[in-house]
Amino acid sequence: MPIHIEHETETETFERSANEQIRKVVEDWALYRDSAQWEKFATVWHADGWMTATWFQGPFAEFIDVSRAAFDRGGQILHFLGGFTCEVTGDRAIAQTKMKIEQRAQVDEILVDVTCTGRFFDFLERRDGRWGIVRRQPIYESDRMDVVDPATTLELDATVLASFPAGYRHLGYLQENNGYRVMRDLPGLRGPAVEVLYDEGRGWLGGSATPGVVRRNERDSAS
Repeated sequence: MPIHIEHETETETFERSANEQIRKVVEDWALYRDSAQWEKFATVWHADGWMTATWFQGPFAEFIDVSRAAFDRGGQILHFLGGFTCEVTGDRAIAQTKMKIEQRAQVDEILVDVTCTGRFFDFLERRDGRWGIVRRQPIYESDRMDVVDPATTLELDATVLASFPAGYRHLGYLQENNGYRVMRDLPGLRGPAVEVLYDEGRGWLGGSATPGVVRRNERDSAS
């Protein structure tokens, strides 16, 4: 019986190659950032790329500067990646990657670990044959805080804790306790903010001029 071999179409080959290249960009982001390889970290972005975190929103070059400063002060924020999917339309793509953020710092002089679970939602574009990030928006789905020394106890301010969205409640508490200004309106698993993000993703694939807009939260705009 003859063996029938199906060959990839040109479109399938392009999409597979694009997925592989984009996945490498996503993985490089985590490895280079967490190991403080700042020059290499800059290569995953396009020149107009911008980043949002709980404590930052702005151009990627500024994100590198503040991340470098935090690292040099002894800050410890680590990223771990999981499942990945990518939708490619021409030279544009939206990638989603399951992730965990781990941050170790002190709260009221007690050392704690915060673990936040969510997704990286990336707006990418291929320019001059290279895929790069134009915008990264994390989606914060759930988090928890653990004391490093199980013999210690820590009591959190319930009012302050409740002021943060559920998806990054403990992460926000830790970061503001350490002097950061944390945005209160970032996307979670459900709600208007993540629906807006999904709409912006569809717009990006459909040819929109920009990958959404920078939104400073009300606490920052008042300062």
